[in-house]
Amino acid sequence: MRSNAIAAVGLALCAALFFTMTYVLNRSLVAGGGHWAWAVILRYLITLPLLAIALPWQGGLGELPTELRNHPRVWLKWSAVGFVLFGLPLTWAANSGPSWLVAGSFQTTVLAGPLLSPFIYRDDRRRLPWRSVVIGMLIVAGVFALQWGHAQGRLRTSDWLAMAAVVFSAFAYPLGNRMLLLHLEGSGTRIGATQRVFGMTLCSWPLWLLLAAITWTIVGPPGWREILLAGGVALSSGVIATVLFFRATDMVRSEPTALAAVEAMQAAELLFATVIGASFLGEAWPSGYSAIGAGMIVVGIALFGWISGRSAAGHVEELRTLRTDRGA
Repeated sequence: MRSNAIAAVGLALCAALFFTMTYVLNRSLVAGGGHWAWAVILRYLITLPLLAIALPWQGGLGELPTELRNHPRVWLKWSAVGFVLFGLPLTWAANSGPSWLVAGSFQTTVLAGPLLSPFIYRDDRRRLPWRSVVIGMLIVAGVFALQWGHAQGRLRTSDWLAMAAVVFSAFAYPLGNRMLLLHLEGSGTRIGATQRVFGMTLCSWPLWLLLAAITWTIVGPPGWREILLAGGVALSSGVIATVLFFRATDMVRSEPTALAAVEAMQAAELLFATVIGASFLGEAWPSGYSAIGAGMIVVGIALFGWISGRSAAGHVEELRTLRTDRGA
């Protein structure tokens, strides 16, 4: 059990590195004059054929075609929430500042699962896992300290709007993922991580095609630079990172505390984005309050990892505390 939890956390940390490319490449695209809408639309349009190429090495489609025929509305709804309502505000916020500023705001996702649990479940998992909330608040406090330091204590209205957009996406992503997993739990359908990502991407395509037509009419067709950068996001974040993250959640879906640790590893995106942004995009390194905030995030990640180890070793109290995350 312990080794399984450690392996899942390791996969989640690798996923965080690849997820970071979303912020870095989106920022590079917008800073280079590209339109943010094409960045997110092209990402998901390119992701589907890439996943189709990977499927034969991941067990094929499996039970996915039957599942989609039997429950199309469920898949269309939660794919729209988990991918469309997640991707649009997150990419729009790329205009707001350095890549790590957006990455920082997205770390509020560590609180999304615990806070959503009372509204998602109808059994004993409805209880709010206070330990997760407390540690999540530490990470979120670190996030805001980092952003406050970056803005030198002068956050403008546009900054708050951008952060609100990212926080919205931070809740949409785990909500879509958790609700679809809860549906699969109820139906008893066994679908692997790659099949699940492929199914959600496929079901989000109608909306992406509609948005592509609207964007083409309003701002014109995308340039080659936009296509190449969006392709990079599609490969690193849409395929590699998403499959790794979904695989990690599958590995510990019955271990709530380990699952919370897996989701908390996304906080490392902020640290990765800081290093990559400063090294390749010329962004400033965090200092002062920003550096303190980064340290708080690292401490929060360590605490989640510690709780994960205790849970995997068979400590029933921790499992009960975070049972509301089960099945996500």
